[in-house]
Amino acid sequence: MKEKDSKKVHIEELEKRINELDNNWKRALADYQNLQKRTSEERLTFVEFSNSTLIRKLLPILDNLEMLEKHLDDEGLKMIVKEFKSVIKDEGVEEIDSSDVFFDAAQMEAVEIVDGPANKVTEVLQKGYILKQKLLRPARVKVGNGKNLKEGIKSNE
Repeated sequence: MKEKDSKKVHIEELEKRINELDNNWKRALADYQNLQKRTSEERLTFVEFSNSTLIRKLLPILDNLEMLEKHLDDEGLKMIVKEFKSVIKDEGVEEIDSSDVFFDAAQMEAVEIVDGPANKVTEVLQKGYILKQKLLRPARVKVGNGKNLKEGIKSNE
């Protein structure tokens, strides 16, 4: 009878060991899967950061091309500007709508306060851009101080 009890105890110990090894294996697999996921996310973040750095360097070139486009009536230049905008849009870049809207400090930089509707953008000096929901470059704008341009009186807008 002792031998039977001894075998039973040995089997129970082996089953515990199997369960312990099985749990350790499952934990190690979960840790590895988390590592793969984290590495993949870090890689994506790095690519996005690299893209944003390059695009930020290209934006002044786009500004200059758009300024030149205003002064020249050249179809080739218009086509280049359109293609340039298309390429950066495909990369996730969006222009901040800052014409005739209320000033938003999260997306705009007030360069000057001028006569005009209170807290409303009166002029865009430099376009702002967002890359995949993150501010790439704030729009540089002039903002109204609440005084009417012609009459010099406060407006209630």
